[in-house]
Amino acid sequence: MESRHRALTPPRLPVLNGATGATTAGTPDDWYPLSVSSAPKTPAKAAPFPYVGLLSLAGAIFVSVTSEFLPTGLLPAMARDLDVGISTAGYLVTIFAGTVVVATTPLAAVTQRFSRKSLIVVVLLVIALANVLAAIAPTYGILVAARILGGLAHGLFWAVVAAYSAHLVPAHQLGKAVAITAGGGTAAFVLGVPVGTAIGNALGWRAAFTIIGVVVAVLALVIVKFLPPVNHHVERKAGETHVPLRRDPSFRGVLLLCTVILILLTGQNTFYTYIAPWLTDVSSFEPGSVALVLFLYGGAGIIGLVGAGYAADRFPRKAFAGVVLLVMAAVLTLALFTAHTVVVLIAVIVWGAAFGGIPAMLQTRMLRTASFRTRDLSAALQTTAFNVGIGGGALLGGLLLDGIGLDVLPFVMILLVAAGLGLSLSTDTVKDRRERRRLHTA
Repeated sequence: MESRHRALTPPRLPVLNGATGATTAGTPDDWYPLSVSSAPKTPAKAAPFPYVGLLSLAGAIFVSVTSEFLPTGLLPAMARDLDVGISTAGYLVTIFAGTVVVATTPLAAVTQRFSRKSLIVVVLLVIALANVLAAIAPTYGILVAARILGGLAHGLFWAVVAAYSAHLVPAHQLGKAVAITAGGGTAAFVLGVPVGTAIGNALGWRAAFTIIGVVVAVLALVIVKFLPPVNHHVERKAGETHVPLRRDPSFRGVLLLCTVILILLTGQNTFYTYIAPWLTDVSSFEPGSVALVLFLYGGAGIIGLVGAGYAADRFPRKAFAGVVLLVMAAVLTLALFTAHTVVVLIAVIVWGAAFGGIPAMLQTRMLRTASFRTRDLSAALQTTAFNVGIGGGALLGGLLLDGIGLDVLPFVMILLVAAGLGLSLSTDTVKDRRERRRLHTA
């Protein structure tokens, strides 16, 4: 049971759970009480929408995502300072993501009984420490160790945060809640990574890591003050037998969605990890303008995120297919018109706007696919899938860079993203047919 943190300002937001606010997968009317005693006898007055708590989560996501992708805009400077190749520096993203992949599910299982809010605070402090250690790392090997430490904390952070908003709001508000928290990730690409890149270019990459470490520590204090605690435990009724999570009816859908996430993120990061050298070496941008391009990419993501908050609660399938197709079209455009900086810039902005809503759509879909009892596990698996895609994409991009060159990266991205969309559409089709067959035989 979550502890009530004394730092919250009264009147305190209620502790929310499946009976009092959050629902299981399905429609907004699919209420899932945790126990007979916890189920309300009469319809309760709807709790106010938890804007403050969701915004504090968004801030925590902002600093965590900025920490993860900060090397992306600093690869050339880091490679020069550490006397390694650009692809070797790019593997810092792969190592970070690989650590998340290996550690997230075991750490989520070990910490299952602990307060969700307390875990967020602890992992943010560890992320802050990892960034400071990275800033003072004298060698590439020590920098790798610092990134591994950050990856351990980042994986557990997402295993907790990915399901947190579902404990704060009912199912029909999930799209809106996830869009708010996902705004932290978008802000990381709008402000965090571009500003970190600018700081790195002006003061050195070590200064950028130091500053983000301090900012992460400040956000840990914000979480202590403003984030409401939640009850994430599932209480069985008297005489109810335990059913393994892998036998939960929603588990197959969770695994299929994780596969879609993995393929899409692998494609995205095959190219995006190396966007800085691509802009300068394949296209004709000056190194000093890369930060501005990344800023415009992230800023455009806000448009996609706002759209995702609307579409995810109304027509999620069509909206998801539409934005993925738009990503493919934008990347193909910039790959074919590398010499035209204006065309490339417009394509990057469209790419950012389209992709900006995809993570929020995927997370909303995951929370609706998973049952209440599998939410924490599905959040861990989702985090693993995202980071397999991030790390795998960085690794694949590095191999292609060394073996073929930067020019091929956008085309490989398009192929992988198309495969992810195809899997998503085919699984939706199969699901619809099964549902029609079930209704016909009922």
